[in-house]
Amino acid sequence: MSDACGCSGDEARSGDEGNEQEPQTLWQVREIRFAAVAVLLLLAGYGSGGVGVSEWVVLALKAAALAVAGWTFVPATLRRLAQGKIGVGTLMTIAAVGAVLLGEVGEAAMLAVLYTIAEGLEEYSVARTRRGLRALLDLVPDQARVLREGVEHIVDPAELVVGDTLVVRPGERLATDGVIASGNTSLDTSAITGESVRVEAGPGDEVLAGSINGTAALEITVTSTAANNSLARIVSIVEAEQSRKGAGQRLADRIAKPLVPGVMIAAALIAAVGSLLGDPLIWIERALVVLVAASPCALAISVPVAVVAAIGAASKHGTLVKGGAALEAMGRVRTVALDKTGTLTRNRPTVIETAPAPGHTAEHVLAVAAALEERSEHPLASAILAAGPVPQRAEHVEAVTGAGLTGTLQGRSVRLGRPGWIDAGPLAEDIARMQHAGATAVLVEEDGVLLGAIAVRDELRPEAAEVVEALRGAGYRVVMLTGDNTATAVALAAQAGIEASDVHADLRPEDKSRIVGELRQHGPVAMVGDGVNDAPALATADLGIAMGAMGTDVAIETADIALMGEDLRHLPRALGHARRSKAIMWQSVGLSLAIIIGLMPLALFGVLGLAAVVLVHEVAEVVVIGNSIRAGRTRNLALPHDATAAPRERMLAEV
Repeated sequence: MSDACGCSGDEARSGDEGNEQEPQTLWQVREIRFAAVAVLLLLAGYGSGGVGVSEWVVLALKAAALAVAGWTFVPATLRRLAQGKIGVGTLMTIAAVGAVLLGEVGEAAMLAVLYTIAEGLEEYSVARTRRGLRALLDLVPDQARVLREGVEHIVDPAELVVGDTLVVRPGERLATDGVIASGNTSLDTSAITGESVRVEAGPGDEVLAGSINGTAALEITVTSTAANNSLARIVSIVEAEQSRKGAGQRLADRIAKPLVPGVMIAAALIAAVGSLLGDPLIWIERALVVLVAASPCALAISVPVAVVAAIGAASKHGTLVKGGAALEAMGRVRTVALDKTGTLTRNRPTVIETAPAPGHTAEHVLAVAAALEERSEHPLASAILAAGPVPQRAEHVEAVTGAGLTGTLQGRSVRLGRPGWIDAGPLAEDIARMQHAGATAVLVEEDGVLLGAIAVRDELRPEAAEVVEALRGAGYRVVMLTGDNTATAVALAAQAGIEASDVHADLRPEDKSRIVGELRQHGPVAMVGDGVNDAPALATADLGIAMGAMGTDVAIETADIALMGEDLRHLPRALGHARRSKAIMWQSVGLSLAIIIGLMPLALFGVLGLAAVVLVHEVAEVVVIGNSIRAGRTRNLALPHDATAAPRERMLAEV
């Protein structure tokens, strides 16, 4: 799950999460509204003090600000403390109480306001990620047509049972998983496999929920209920993995866990031992000053400011980062898993080669193929039409399921189709070579005479090899995951510079998720994908990155990071930006802890009184904020004006 502040939102929302409507905008977040009211009260309190208003009124305004801001986290913190759970909210509560006991109500209120704002940012980030699951459910049709006792019935997909005969007409989406009982068709399985090329299917073939039927009606024997089909399993994986991320401790909590008991024990010992050796009033006051000295004012604001600055900088250059946890995870990544279709490639098949048979020309081969494909909805049609001349119109064009197209052109019989349906003859070696290179090969025939072969392939993005080299040069391991066949995957991986041993092909969504889980055993993993089929892997990875321009809503929502443009070079730059931002976070955290460690002994021995301690905290907050704002510098994110001509050395330097 995303974390907008790097602090634990669990303390603030424990007990009431789920009772409120999920926020759609930042203002709808409860903590943000409470913080705004508290700020107005605090400003009114300080402003009133300067115009001669009664001190009691000033105190009441500051106390009201403290009560409003504190109400968002103090009650839940106390409940969790009773359960033995300690976080940064515990330390903030203790510091606020200490400040109140010493008469610094304004300081306590400011501390509570800062923490409340940080918690509100986290809540909004988490809500945005949670909403992504809804996009998955849209892939299941509202109704299903089932054949029972020879009569077709329209039912809700939830009413389907294993063994039912599902009737799917051309163009309809499958409501659940099953096995084809009758009919031959080509299926658009991009929602499940992420691959653009349709899959030929016939009796006995397994089909998956969310697939779109092609040109023929099908009868399918249902093998999974709607609650347990492939899409339902995707939802289950996403929910489970997002919950796992949400349960992890954040940076501030990891620091607060040992710090809270240490500060409390130190303050108790100071009060007890000091009272035995000297004036109890003096030493109890010093113990309270020590509590205030240990207040995590700078710590509470350091990470949120750095996060907001870094996320803002990234968003200006096409990278959407969903919070502090995502930013931290991006800075830790050591392995980058890349989906092939739509990520390494553009998901736009193109003609890469035309091999004419002896006595014929490539132009004639493409012209005949384009004439047949002119009105075809086949996924290869657009590639052939784009490569060929302005097509003439073939007549009597018919689709032969699982084979190809037939028709007549200027009185001659013409065909286009897969090898086997049309004899490859002298082009057999060319067909084998094309297929070995990962291309889909089709043959063209005229009056029974072979004209030639056309190879179509979804090509790599032009910057793919450059990006892979940049990532590997920066120390990342690069892995390819794809639902495409092994030959295509290995061929494209070689062009991109990915080792064959790091290529995983013929994968379904759950397979991608499983492999990402295995990779995580060797260090933090980032998964980069663009479709619904990538959602489980995006959720399973330590960091999910969606290619936003080509991706689906669910990929963008499920992921922690979205690359909004089509240029894959945003990826290594975003990772480099995250590393730098993480370093700045740790600098701010280190400075915050140094202030606490330095102030505590000075407060203990009376070198600094309450006023001096409060002043140091305020100065420290300014310094920490100034340092954290550096994460917003964009010079390392700026793309060159001519992105396609960016020199490799520049990219490596920026990473």
